[in-house]
Amino acid sequence: MSKPYSFHKLVILGLGLMGGSLAAGLRQRGEVEEVVAWGRRESSLKRGMELGFLDGYTLDLADAVSAADMVVIATPTMIAEDVLGQLQGLLTPDMVLTDVASVKGNLLRRARQVWGTEPANLVLAHPIAGSEESGVEAARADLFEGHRVIITPTEATDPAAVSVVADMWRAVGADVEQMDVERHDRVLAATSHLPHVLAYSLVNLLAEQDAKQDIFRFAAGGFRDFTRIASSDPKMWHDISLANGSALVRLIDEFSERLVGLRAAIEARDSEQILDLYSSAKAARDRFGEMLKDRSDDAKEQD
Repeated sequence: MSKPYSFHKLVILGLGLMGGSLAAGLRQRGEVEEVVAWGRRESSLKRGMELGFLDGYTLDLADAVSAADMVVIATPTMIAEDVLGQLQGLLTPDMVLTDVASVKGNLLRRARQVWGTEPANLVLAHPIAGSEESGVEAARADLFEGHRVIITPTEATDPAAVSVVADMWRAVGADVEQMDVERHDRVLAATSHLPHVLAYSLVNLLAEQDAKQDIFRFAAGGFRDFTRIASSDPKMWHDISLANGSALVRLIDEFSERLVGLRAAIEARDSEQILDLYSSAKAARDRFGEMLKDRSDDAKEQD
């Protein structure tokens, strides 16, 4: 049976959870002939070989991307900007370049700086899947099954490159959707980046309380569910917070205003306002509840 797309050499730049899982998923399904990885830590690359995700690896970026059909930047968000700069002069127009980062605007701006324009073969993408665990050891072939991947082409993007990237993600079981870069960063700031900021802040606040032992000892399920994401990789979320800072700061400001309003209502014992706020939130959550079903793992986002 012929494949909807065709490439022989897939190159993963940065072999962690996301890059390792993509390599594993494509190899398990027989969708690629050769997978080569590049990175700065040889130990991770060697482990990828041991786990059977790779056909080879190198610490030389030029060697890695030579004769590649598909190049996937799978490093943390801020490092991805640096990698884009290093790729200038190494890619040919027939190579498709994509990524897995959680923020798109910073990478698009960097690409424009590096190439002086938007490369037609660049298709920025964001798989909304992951785990609190990180590194190649956590990679698994089914990580993307049933999860969304958002691709963010621009008017300058070659439609053929978009099709290849979309088909690659569908091949590992993902549902592919398209969104423009600015909207993507606004939406993800609201659905993923702000919740992580709140979870980290709440856990830090409670860990500094005198009664912290009892607070965590008697925490109920809701607390565990909400704060679970504070166990995510701090460096990764540091990078995401900086890369999407503009959209995230706007949302933090809006949330802070809402919280101040709620605080005032509680202090004033304004029963009607408190009930209105809680009721409207419940109604909104119930209204959109169907959209959230079977997507619970999306909160365990990589970057």
